[in-house]
Amino acid sequence: MPPITVTGAKQLQILKPGQAEWLSAPVLEPEPHEVLLKVLAVTTCPHWDLHMMAGDPMIPGGQLSYPLTPGQPGHEAVGEVVALGADVTDLEVGDQVAAWRDRGGNVRLGCYAQLVPFAADSLLVLPGGMDPLAAGSLELAMCVQVSFDQLLELDAVEGQCVAVGGLGPAGLVAVQMARAYGAAEVVGIDPLPTRLEQARALGADRVQPPESESGPDGGLADTAIDCTGLVESVEWLMTQTARVVTVFGVLRDDVAFGLRHWRRGLSLLGYGRHNRAAAERALRLIADGKLDLRPLSTHHLPLARYAEGVDLLRRKEAVKVCFLPWEG
Repeated sequence: MPPITVTGAKQLQILKPGQAEWLSAPVLEPEPHEVLLKVLAVTTCPHWDLHMMAGDPMIPGGQLSYPLTPGQPGHEAVGEVVALGADVTDLEVGDQVAAWRDRGGNVRLGCYAQLVPFAADSLLVLPGGMDPLAAGSLELAMCVQVSFDQLLELDAVEGQCVAVGGLGPAGLVAVQMARAYGAAEVVGIDPLPTRLEQARALGADRVQPPESESGPDGGLADTAIDCTGLVESVEWLMTQTARVVTVFGVLRDDVAFGLRHWRRGLSLLGYGRHNRAAAERALRLIADGKLDLRPLSTHHLPLARYAEGVDLLRRKEAVKVCFLPWEG
């Protein structure tokens, strides 16, 4: 469909590694299955942003081609529906919504923009009265919920001591989910003192760096979730955990599962599949006050200052950055 020119519409584009520009652009009409979304806020997915700005594929073996599709890699968005595609029947103009899944690379425009065509079935309507910023990282919460669904099936959370390795955005969500799903004790693991403090503020009972002495094998926790994807983190948790370790972080190398783990019955889990039901469960936790995503966004910036936000992530001064496309 031909674009509709809207005065002042803007979108971000990463032209090459290290160079992102805030550009005027036409606004695309939604396809029949899409809505036109006015993006109110969009939060960084730090690993994606850091990799895309560095010219380094997020997934091992992946390929990057610059300039990137405009608006990429933004995907953790909340916004208002301003127009409907011809086939959309379950959303209305004026609905405030949150994206629950990343649409992947095959899109015309990512969410680092002011007005974005977005697949209607990838959006959830926010409960009445909810601050849109409270659901700004719903897609991340859905992802972490997928790992918790696996643990819940094994009865490995309620009444258990649950350790969370890596207290970046996903880890801070995991700390809260472990508490929400009835963990008897939640232990936060991270080398950065500021992240340990954040985890304690969000519900961790104990916090410690990973090199702390934790007693005999399996003596730290019953259950653990790794949110780093780093081999050294996963293997340390495998040593310190009695029952099950689930790996949420994207693994880039193999981990060693050996006789010592097998003997004590340790289970090692990979990742599941993104799904709408997990997103709905995560949104329910937010609505019930059991999951607070707002503290994850330690900085709020106009989207025109994207490069500044990525620098904050690179220096580990920000956990996440919430970009506001209509400010600045």
